[in-house]
Amino acid sequence: MSRVYNFSAGPAVLPEEVLKQAAEEMLDYRGCGMSVMEMSHRSKVYDDIIKTAEADFRELLNIPDNYKVLFLQGGASQQFAAIPMNLMRNKKAGYILTGQWAKKAYQEAKLYGEAVELASSADKTFSYIPDCSDLPITEDMDYVYICENNTIYGTKYKTLPNTKGKDLVADVSSCFLSEPMDVTKYGIVYGGVQKNVGPAGMVIDIIREDLIRDDVLPGTPTMLKFKTQADNDSLYNTPPCYTIYICGLVFKWLKNMGGLTEMQKRNEEKAAILYDFLDSSKLFKGTVVKEDRSLMNVPFITGDEELDKKFVAESKAAGLENLKGHRTVGGMRASIYNAMPKAGVEKLVEFMADFEKKNLK
Repeated sequence: MSRVYNFSAGPAVLPEEVLKQAAEEMLDYRGCGMSVMEMSHRSKVYDDIIKTAEADFRELLNIPDNYKVLFLQGGASQQFAAIPMNLMRNKKAGYILTGQWAKKAYQEAKLYGEAVELASSADKTFSYIPDCSDLPITEDMDYVYICENNTIYGTKYKTLPNTKGKDLVADVSSCFLSEPMDVTKYGIVYGGVQKNVGPAGMVIDIIREDLIRDDVLPGTPTMLKFKTQADNDSLYNTPPCYTIYICGLVFKWLKNMGGLTEMQKRNEEKAAILYDFLDSSKLFKGTVVKEDRSLMNVPFITGDEELDKKFVAESKAAGLENLKGHRTVGGMRASIYNAMPKAGVEKLVEFMADFEKKNLK
């Protein structure tokens, strides 16, 4: 069976070269006689895998030495609790609500202190990024929190909020490694890897070292203390070994492709193909204001629920998988992460043009 074009928001498409290499190394990793799935995380062979993965990741993002990189279980959602537990020393933090994941993080933070809604785009179904140039940030706030790219709603911060000197914490799950970023603008950057980096089961945290402290909230589980994980180089317990290995292969692939500047160029080119079509279409339309559009997640609708259903069914039959929009917004969504080839986006647009011709009343 030939591979489909997979537009899933996550778990998502992985580079074919990476999958082929993993297949080749499945039974015997580089002559050691066993699979990465079977080896001890304390072994010399695995130590090399995790250290190389971290070194390549640091190189890709140009991460300064005063930031720790942690490979952690629990996915991005576990960080919704871990962050306030580790950082809410004044028991107060500001949250900007631009979608479901920022909202969930905000609700979780309320369990540990006062979470303040600084701004929101809920009034227009999260179809834009609010103005964050002069937020009501108070002196006693421990940090300001954002979800930088909104997977469900297809928005992306093009300018980071003015945090008035407070540490910025950002969930970058769905734009991770899609373009260069200046890590020094954040206190913590984290992302679940299952969208743009690797298979499900892990989150990568990049944390400025002065934020890794002993004085966390009482009752913080040992496993959720950043200090526990940092002091043990992500090996306090058995880490998600195989996921780290695949992410390591993806980091090598990204470096071979020319790094993040090249990926940004490719991603902009792919997104332009789809957005240009949506802007000129008489049947389909995008749901996000132009200036806040994501390069990774592109939601669109026909305005007719039955027609949307028909489109999803017919696109699936044409080998274009997972185009159904998130259950909270309906319509369609194409996630066009790093590993989605340009040919996949071209095929989608070709299919959409044909569908429009046949269904435009």
